[in-house]
Amino acid sequence: MVKYNINNDIDFVMIPEEKLDSIVQRIADDIDRDYPDPHKKLLLLGILKGSVVFMGDLMKKIKRPVEIDFMKVSSYGSGTASTKTVNIILDLHRADIADLDILIIEDIIDSGRTMLYLTKYLKNKGAASVRCAALLDKPSRREVDYNADYVGCEIEDKFVVGYGLDFAEKYRALPYVGVLKDELTK
Repeated sequence: MVKYNINNDIDFVMIPEEKLDSIVQRIADDIDRDYPDPHKKLLLLGILKGSVVFMGDLMKKIKRPVEIDFMKVSSYGSGTASTKTVNIILDLHRADIADLDILIIEDIIDSGRTMLYLTKYLKNKGAASVRCAALLDKPSRREVDYNADYVGCEIEDKFVVGYGLDFAEKYRALPYVGVLKDELTK
């Protein structure tokens, strides 16, 4: 039997595990500073599926009480190109939304369309406040005027996987962010 090593699909490691840990700690410290009232509800709203690893590590490092919930949205078809349309597949349903400071947790921001849409959508639903924490940001791909409130790091326009990010549902479990070999995305 031939063993398959998924690490062989990676061209190079862009962000190693140790650096990811320090990035997440920095963001958690900033969140603790910016949301000092432990009696006000802070909801970490993970955008499925890519944010799960980042959100899991982040919520363990935040010192104040948080609640968690999830939304699933899509702006991509079956490939690597955005459809430019945001579809809500799993919505947030909370009776107490007016009492919530919502912090959207996202794996990566490319065009900015999804986050701009979700921010407006959640504000229109009546959230007390809406901010975003993104692990990665590709400002060179921005198509709309949107900047996350917390950004782990800006990266160049490469197709990255690992630490929750996938290609065709593979590579999410890699403990680092790596650049996928070009021939695998074609």
